[in-house]
Amino acid sequence: MAQPPRLRKALTSIHLWAIAVGLVISGEYFGWNYGWGVAGTVGFLIATLAVTLMYVTFIFSFTELTTSIPHAGGPFAYSYKAFGPIGGLIAGYATVIEFVFATPAIAFALGSYTHFLYPSIPVLITAIVCYFVFTLINLLGIKESAIFSLVVTLLAVAELLVFLGIVAPHFKMSNFTANAFPLEWQGIFAALPFAIWFYLAIEGVAMVAEEVKDPRRNIPRGYISGIATLMILAFGVMLLAGGITDWRQLADIDYPLPESIAVVLGKESGVTKIFAGIGLFGLIASFHGIIITYSRQIFALARGGYLPSFLSAVNERFRTPHWALILGGIVGILTLFTGTTDKIIILSALGAVILYMISMISLFKLRATNPSLERPFKAPFYPVFPIIALVISSLCLIAIVYYNLMLSALFLLGLVVTWIIYRMAGTEKDRMEQDEILRGDGKSSVEVKDQ
Repeated sequence: MAQPPRLRKALTSIHLWAIAVGLVISGEYFGWNYGWGVAGTVGFLIATLAVTLMYVTFIFSFTELTTSIPHAGGPFAYSYKAFGPIGGLIAGYATVIEFVFATPAIAFALGSYTHFLYPSIPVLITAIVCYFVFTLINLLGIKESAIFSLVVTLLAVAELLVFLGIVAPHFKMSNFTANAFPLEWQGIFAALPFAIWFYLAIEGVAMVAEEVKDPRRNIPRGYISGIATLMILAFGVMLLAGGITDWRQLADIDYPLPESIAVVLGKESGVTKIFAGIGLFGLIASFHGIIITYSRQIFALARGGYLPSFLSAVNERFRTPHWALILGGIVGILTLFTGTTDKIIILSALGAVILYMISMISLFKLRATNPSLERPFKAPFYPVFPIIALVISSLCLIAIVYYNLMLSALFLLGLVVTWIIYRMAGTEKDRMEQDEILRGDGKSSVEVKDQ
């Protein structure tokens, strides 16, 4: 019997840097500013410092898992290996929620930026068109998608550096510190999901691990260079934008950076219009990159028997998981009609922190039960780094649930329904490939060479 087509290995460290930064960089363009509305500038700065510490320790710990188990399921695969089918189900569900619901938030921002430039174009129409265009691009192949990610990510990073250069001379500390704690200390906890938005989705690099050349070297390089780039950009954008005017004017819009440029140069300035136009590159980079990652997560869950098997099909010509791409796009488009960017961000962040927690717990479990597992990269300062990541992500989870009880209940309901479907479908049967990848020595049998 002929083997079904597999994913193609084509990515290098520069591609992974582009995917890591591209997945996240829209978080520097919008979304984080909602944190100002609940915590003020200084309160949100404190929240961001805590979240940054969480991500730095998490990424160094998570890289151990990604290089040890280079599997398209990412966190799903690590939790499956550590805790079996139920662990895999929880991690896979959380990952899908994080990535699938991050894209409509970015699509809203793409629509808002376009509407800022051309008021006659409705936000929703642009958002829907983006789903069709970028799903099609992703269908054409991982190498082509990665090259596209590299180009738009470089343009997005360059634009943010230009932004920092334009607004820096107009920064005033008195603006940044005015009304710094409008809701006092409790606002810091309410702002945590918006601080997470600065870095949310960087772990998506794990979902392309099966498509990486020499993953032992290239995955650590991609992750570490990516988190360093994002830290510099996140703090630069947040600090400088908060000091050019009354920050409350920027706290509840989906296009804070063009509005910041408009404050400095005037709304009719040609530079303002140009900035808003090229600002689309940052949003496109994240939108495109997250489509790559959620499709691989859906593909991996289907291959493992958690979702209908047709979603694990790989296109023979382009070697991409076409049905997984299409399903994720349909869910995202339907989500657009809710019209609530901040709520979608919170739901995505909820999935993310659960993913981080179960990944760190899996790291501890695998260190204890699989000491012989080949680990090309080991988490530095173990167990301190994963403990820090686990504790801060747990605090983030508590804060998100406390301030968003209805969204949290909806998330839990979805998990219960997914578990019931899984049990009723009888998908606990052994799968030789799944067992070989996840119960063996961590070396994926689906790593194939370019043909």
